[in-house]
Amino acid sequence: MNSSPITTWEGAEAYFTFADSPSAMMLILGLAVLVTAGAVVASVLHENHTYIDYK
Repeated sequence: MNSSPITTWEGAEAYFTFADSPSAMMLILGLAVLVTAGAVVASVLHENHTYIDYK
């Protein structure tokens, strides 16, 4: 059951989609930072709200 079209690794190359576009890389990094910070803030707010309910 060998369905791979790759028969050899000779001549294999890597393609980096945004390697030549620093602005796109910074945009993706910025979005990742915003999502991470948003998740942390939402977690803190939820934990604080839950803790207040059980005081």
